[in-house]
Amino acid sequence: MKKYQVAGIGNAIVDVISTVDDHFLDHMGIRKGIMQLIERDRAETLYGAMKDRAQASGGSVANTIAGIGALGLSTAFVGRVQDDALGRFYAQDTARAGTDFVNAPVPGGDLPTSRSMIFVTPDGERSMNTYLGISADLGPEDVDEAVMADSAVVFLEGYLFDKDRGKQAFLKAARACRGAGGRAGIALSDPFCVDRHRADFRRLVAEDMDYVIGNQSEWVALYQANDLDEALAQAARDCSMVICTRSGDPVVAIHDGHRVTAPVARVTPVDATGAGDQFAAGFLYGLAGGHSLETSARMGCIAASEVIGHLGARPKANVLAMFRSEKLV
Repeated sequence: MKKYQVAGIGNAIVDVISTVDDHFLDHMGIRKGIMQLIERDRAETLYGAMKDRAQASGGSVANTIAGIGALGLSTAFVGRVQDDALGRFYAQDTARAGTDFVNAPVPGGDLPTSRSMIFVTPDGERSMNTYLGISADLGPEDVDEAVMADSAVVFLEGYLFDKDRGKQAFLKAARACRGAGGRAGIALSDPFCVDRHRADFRRLVAEDMDYVIGNQSEWVALYQANDLDEALAQAARDCSMVICTRSGDPVVAIHDGHRVTAPVARVTPVDATGAGDQFAAGFLYGLAGGHSLETSARMGCIAASEVIGHLGARPKANVLAMFRSEKLV
């Protein structure tokens, strides 16, 4: 038995949430309803302007790991935070949720802890301004090979593949996990990131990954394909397990040439921010538990449907009970 059923590596970002009106957005020059990356000075200005702040640990793979932990599996998360107030909060909040935060906050670093300032207006729109800070500097020295070897499944965040140090960290983690009999995989995360590093992504998928999760745009971008079927056919030749989400259409999953689809429940979205993160949580819960490809994909769809029904990127309902009601466990 491994110590961790699932471990993740990704951006460690504190979500800082404040309720505002449209006048505030206009006054601060915030573009409504989108996510944009900002620089440090802008981040400090917006953070200082927020009233009644609520904070939560966040980041794409961190949200996935939190969802898996809520389902009852043993989990670990590797991320880089500064030894400042937000960084200490992140480490403590992750631990309170039942996930081991493997690396201690970094003392004396030049960059502060990453944060995403999220402004929620009365109509439910979330306007996100993200400063990547220290988390984007994660490198191979942040990866403990013993932790990776003691993890049955490792999940990597494609955003961190944007820097050479992130690439080195991912290869170190994947090889340590797979060398000890575990399975390593990645979320493609973003089609623009894929465009910037297409050759490296394709090499990683073909040589070092046991599974890859992406959406339709990301898969088409990765293989510069004419359509999704062409992209997935190429992906399936490179990697034994390929999963594709399709924004409301059935999920496609392929394992060693066996292709299945999983239906997506039609719900009115309140906040779609965490849909992909929680799909991955449900799917990896199934994978780690030895469930079939189709069942794992269905679990992912159910977890995604739960999270888009409320504000926030992490589950609020008992998702395991939802699996039981569908007779999946």
